Amino acid sequence: MSQSQRSDSHSQYEEQFPHPPAVANGQPGQARQECPPAGQPRQSPPTPAKMRSRSVATNDPCAATMLLIVGLPGAGKTTRAKELAVANGALRLTPDHWMIPLFGDPMADGKRFVLEGRLISVALQALRLGTSVVLDYGLWGRDERSALRWLARSAGATCQVVYLPVDKDVQLARIAHRQATAPQQTFPMSEAEVDQWREQFQIPDAAELGGGEIPSPPAGWPGWAEWAVDHWPSCTDS
Repeated sequence: MSQSQRSDSHSQYEEQFPHPPAVANGQPGQARQECPPAGQPRQSPPTPAKMRSRSVATNDPCAATMLLIVGLPGAGKTTRAKELAVANGALRLTPDHWMIPLFGDPMADGKRFVLEGRLISVALQALRLGTSVVLDYGLWGRDERSALRWLARSAGATCQVVYLPVDKDVQLARIAHRQATAPQQTFPMSEAEVDQWREQFQIPDAAELGGGEIPSPPAGWPGWAEWAVDHWPSCTDS
């Protein structure tokens, strides 16, 4: 999406993200190295039943994880996202499940980026309440993933990149099957578009997959918060 396409929505959303909390041992919060690996169910300590109410927020820095589902159409992202949501007691946010009933179009003149921004804001609120989140976005670009890793850290949560590779033949077969069996849940995709998308896709590197250091934002941006607000209009964490 171009800078000019995004600019119309910026004036309505002016609040910026807070800076991440203090960092201990290279990570925000305390004793983060003791957290269980993301993508695996958390084991809660024995607690009396009367103290287990979900209405009670937690400040435990190990309590929440943002899982980023990365892959092209037909890679099996939503299936995996559903599995991880169940395994982690997480909130799953899939933009297509909103775009189709609301607009009937995958982009809708840039509305997708506005929608994604609001869903990210919801995700950050959930993380601060101790609820893990699965973002089923695809996230083809490394900058998108870096921004979301930074935002998760700013909320005091951990983050895990979950990459789902797919061969082109398998991808095309899955796309065709989905279009034939559930057209109301997808959009038409041509082979030419699939080829173009495969060229655009930036495969996560070992640092991303291993939760390594978050790189600096692109030149000209003071921080990932500002980059995120430009990329996802309405992404203000308010």
